[in-house]
Amino acid sequence: MKQRVEFVQGDITAMDVDAIVNAANKSLLGGGGVDGAIHRAAGPELLRECRTLGGCETGDAKITRGYGLKARHVIHTVGPIYRGGISGEPGLLESCYRKCFEVANENRLKSIAFPSISTGAYGYPIGEASRIALSTALTQIQRFPEIERVVFVLFSKGDLEVYRNNFEAM
Repeated sequence: MKQRVEFVQGDITAMDVDAIVNAANKSLLGGGGVDGAIHRAAGPELLRECRTLGGCETGDAKITRGYGLKARHVIHTVGPIYRGGISGEPGLLESCYRKCFEVANENRLKSIAFPSISTGAYGYPIGEASRIALSTALTQIQRFPEIERVVFVLFSKGDLEVYRNNFEAM
């Protein structure tokens, strides 16, 4: 099971997988960070399709085509804004990852790449967020054995090390 999980430092928009995950805002109409990078790389068709989705609630996920990306699809999820961990953030973050796996399975996808959801502008501490991401991924890999490859694409070397260390400790 653990052998199906990979870690890379790099640009999620360059990943050649069935789906990349977009750490989106509720509008799904683009923004900064990973969200803006995905919209720029995918092209204006992504924005056009996102306009038809009616947004997305925190903890949920929706799928679109990948357009100009190597990835065939984008799974958009809205992570929680961190408010000290006492406003339901852990459950909402777990839901983001779980819903992404459910959407991937529903669409018969075999590979998925995740950024570190909510750890940028939304302020979720990387250590805590990575433990939630990794434990949820391992649970969902058991639930959906058809998903053969899960990649965590981290922006910085420091984030990559946090994910790898937490994964080794599991």
